[in-house]
Amino acid sequence: MALLARLGLAILLATAAQVADAQQQMPTPDQARRLLETRPDLIAQLRREIAASGLTADQIRARLRAAGYPEDLLDNFVGPRRAASDSLAAGVASEDLLDAVAALGITDTLDTSELRTILRNRRTAASRDTLRAVRSVRDSLAPIDAQNDTMPDSLGRRSMDPRTARRARAAVDSGMTIFGLSVFNGATTQFDPNLAGPVDANYRIGPGDRIVLILTGDAERSFTLDVTREGFVVIPGVGELAVANLTLGQLEDVLYPRLGRVYSGLRRGAGATTHFSLNLARLHSNQVFVLGDVEQPGSYRVSSAGTALTALYAAGGPTVNGGMRRVEIRRGGRLVDTLDLYDYLLRADGSHDPRLQSGDVVFVPVHGARVRVQGEVIRPATYELRRGETLAEVLRSAGGFTAEAARRRVQISRILPPTLRDTSDRARVVIDIASDQFATGTGPAYPLEPGDVVRVFGVSERVGRRIAVRGNVYTPGIVGFTPGMRVSDAVRLAGGLKPDSYLGQVLLTRLRGTDSTRFQLRTSFADSAGRLVDDLPLREDDEIRVFATTDLRTPEYVAITGAVRRPGRVPYREGMTLRDVVLLAGGLEDRAYIGEAEIARLPASRDGGRLAESQRVPLDSSYLFAKEQGRLVQQAGAPRANAAPSVVLQPFDNVLILAQPDWDRPRRVSVAGEVRSPGTYTLTNKQDRLSDVLKRAGGLTQTAYADGIVFYRKQGRVGRVGVDLARVLRDARYRDNLTLQDGDSIYLPPFTGIVEVQGAVNAPRGVAYVPGADINYYVHAAGGASRLAEPSRAYVTQADGSVESIVVRLLLPDVIPVPKPGSVVVVTEKDATDHTDNLQRLAVLAQVIGALATLVVVARR
Repeated sequence: MALLARLGLAILLATAAQVADAQQQMPTPDQARRLLETRPDLIAQLRREIAASGLTADQIRARLRAAGYPEDLLDNFVGPRRAASDSLAAGVASEDLLDAVAALGITDTLDTSELRTILRNRRTAASRDTLRAVRSVRDSLAPIDAQNDTMPDSLGRRSMDPRTARRARAAVDSGMTIFGLSVFNGATTQFDPNLAGPVDANYRIGPGDRIVLILTGDAERSFTLDVTREGFVVIPGVGELAVANLTLGQLEDVLYPRLGRVYSGLRRGAGATTHFSLNLARLHSNQVFVLGDVEQPGSYRVSSAGTALTALYAAGGPTVNGGMRRVEIRRGGRLVDTLDLYDYLLRADGSHDPRLQSGDVVFVPVHGARVRVQGEVIRPATYELRRGETLAEVLRSAGGFTAEAARRRVQISRILPPTLRDTSDRARVVIDIASDQFATGTGPAYPLEPGDVVRVFGVSERVGRRIAVRGNVYTPGIVGFTPGMRVSDAVRLAGGLKPDSYLGQVLLTRLRGTDSTRFQLRTSFADSAGRLVDDLPLREDDEIRVFATTDLRTPEYVAITGAVRRPGRVPYREGMTLRDVVLLAGGLEDRAYIGEAEIARLPASRDGGRLAESQRVPLDSSYLFAKEQGRLVQQAGAPRANAAPSVVLQPFDNVLILAQPDWDRPRRVSVAGEVRSPGTYTLTNKQDRLSDVLKRAGGLTQTAYADGIVFYRKQGRVGRVGVDLARVLRDARYRDNLTLQDGDSIYLPPFTGIVEVQGAVNAPRGVAYVPGADINYYVHAAGGASRLAEPSRAYVTQADGSVESIVVRLLLPDVIPVPKPGSVVVVTEKDATDHTDNLQRLAVLAQVIGALATLVVVARR
């Protein structure tokens, strides 16, 4: 019911001026519904409260019903369940909202402080994720130094080829990740104190605690005691008692004599008849300060059960410059403890993680010396050193070696101190540490310096003691090599020969040790059991190749084309017949002619360039089946079933199943618009024309506009075709009386007296049709050509789909199109890429006119 109390409190606070005695009563259902309808600010607050409650829609409805409210009162505001921290991450909460919640008293100070911590940590985690992504890209593009390009990593996974795997691991495991920082990146509760469980006797009481005192025995009573700001509790019948800064154990010692004055049977020992126990129902919060190199330095309210890790996590953890080996906890100006985070992270040792008190300071100094560990270790990362730590200790912090570590030597790249650098300016050196201790442990106690890069190399990629068996064996691949092994032994380990193995020769490839080149040996099998004529002894890295007889033959096939469902090639089998191939091709199509088929076969002689010999073979109706009944059907003029002899095929035969002459599926055309009977018509024969189907559609209506016919052809993606239908209706022999095809579409529009003008004109619009008016009239009626127009390239798309353009003729009148009703006039724009000078055009025209004039003068003489 806590949510309903908060919702009721929000409503009461919002209506304090109108609702009397707001602290003693909840709003009625009518008041709540009316307020939700008239107060947008209250609705926003309710949405936030619901999102922060973590309750599901069904749970909220059940609690409303139990409190006497309509269960659908908040249906417009409830949604899927979300935890409070998820609501914060989704942007429900903000610093301003938390300030408002604290001011209204909806949550106590400790809850608000925890919410602020979650919100800040979410922001910090998002910033760190972005920074980490940038660093990852940087590391993958630019290695730390020249030697990083060839460094292996610690993953040891072989899901890709070794070279690609090494490059990928070098980018991921460069060791640039600072160990321990990732613990503080996620917004979790891993360092929150246990607020629900009991506290130990060392818990120190302070203002804000709520103590439950329970008496049993002769007196059965319980008291809830709130510790005041001054550090007192008031026990009924006993009086005021100072408890601030007392531990829970010390408080018990104080209570024995004080309670014994009132309850005579309460004493220590076996003779007591009255007993008491103390429990904490609520813990107070402490104000602590987290300073130094942390993500969010400042003052924090943490639970009194919280430790230094709790405060450090609340502040977002150390920055990349923060130290982890010496986190100081100061109290009253004195250093009370030092926390080494590596003790907690690597050894789960929290002995130096003390419980904080109000005023404590958690200080994170700048990090100390760091070294980077990369390569074949469990945790490649950058580690901080404590004074005196050695190579062996750093390798233990990195988790030790992986299974792929070479464990013979470790290489250290070091930047020399300024006092040890020579005049050649070679400040970087490489130190190889070889020790038998790497094989048995983590290595020698070699001293490290700040900035060292420790590289642990992996074992060689080369695989030894193996033989490769390839080819026609049952389990080809790698087999183990043992001294004295022969070819027959390796073939037997690979599963033995398959029945179709080629016995005449088996190849043995051997590696020459001097220059790593390979040379060829050979032997042969005596029988299919794998016995060899010369059983050669093997060496390490030999490769055996066994061939199959099928691999040495050209694959034989039979091709079938024509009126079958799946034409193509099928593998040839000895004894294969024509009927077999037809079945493998999915059977015959409906258009197949089952009187005969053609087979093209390799010629007996290729003299004269002959490629094939063709022959016709008979078929019968047993090759064709009805789809529905599964019964044999008889095709007109075809032989009856089982009349044709079985035709045995040969390799590389090409079978052609002929189609019935003039067979075709029904063709359909669509007729719509101003015809008497529009619809989809099936053509009666292949010669049906436009006029024929219009007659079947009842002809044109009185309002049909024949010159506006829209004729579309789907086949071949032709699109719209211009047709002079008026002339076709007058003369069926006219060329525009097209032969129809399947999918043609015919549309007859009603008459329209409008000519549409588009393109580069000043006022594109429709213009009323004027009989006999040419294109210039309509361009002028649309405001004339624009500045960008090129009138000489204007054209007209007539209503029937035909296109006419202006034709400029020298010494003859130009051809000017005359638009018809329903046509479209298009004035094109000038070509921006055409930079031909008009003066040049005039010069060429003048030359042409001069030449013509000369010809006229010569002709007159």
